[in-house]
Amino acid sequence: MATERMASLTRGLFVTFEGGEGAGKSTQISRLAESLRGDGHDVLLTREPGGSPGAEAVRHVLLSGAAESFGPAMEAILFAAARSDHVEQVIRPAVARGAIVLCDRFLDSSRVYQGITGNLDPAFMRALERVAINGMMPDLTIVLDIDPKEGLRRASARRGEGVADRFEKETLAIHRKRREAYLDIARREPGRCVVVDAAQAPDEVAAAIEAAVRGALAILDSVSRTEPAMAT
Repeated sequence: MATERMASLTRGLFVTFEGGEGAGKSTQISRLAESLRGDGHDVLLTREPGGSPGAEAVRHVLLSGAAESFGPAMEAILFAAARSDHVEQVIRPAVARGAIVLCDRFLDSSRVYQGITGNLDPAFMRALERVAINGMMPDLTIVLDIDPKEGLRRASARRGEGVADRFEKETLAIHRKRREAYLDIARREPGRCVVVDAAQAPDEVAAAIEAAVRGALAILDSVSRTEPAMAT
């Protein structure tokens, strides 16, 4: 399954990072990018909500909680609109030129945050997802798994005197439900998702992530090298 998805790409690799609050996604993405760039790869770091000028304009509305009063369906629509712009303006062109795209959150966050804990209709969520990504599925998704209580402690320490965003402020029970939802996605899509224990030391987490990404790159390289022979 993973080989088939990678063969459909022109040259690049699309990797997403998912997980609950305080799992360390931003830190680990930066570490991975530095390592890959050291090997000469073209690496693009991006994030959701945001990543493109249009999507960044929506980011503040979502994380500030300004859209919360309109309900999870409206939030899901806003996320989808931002994602569509992000995909077409940033992600797809970067993958087409051969870059490794590392994205902090993507479609699985919507599946979990709006779909599962927002209690939205699965058919509605699938329709939004199809429109938003327009076929741009991640080749690999790293799920950073951590106990929500520890994740929230880390998020609070990182934030300091700052104000918790729209999603960080929710109850521990909701965060626990999100953790289970992420793990369920990983169980259902093992060809795309790799679960990494984010409670480990940062160096151990980084090593596990790098092994998964380099494995995906090896598959992509193998496919690229065999394609000319297959075409003749």
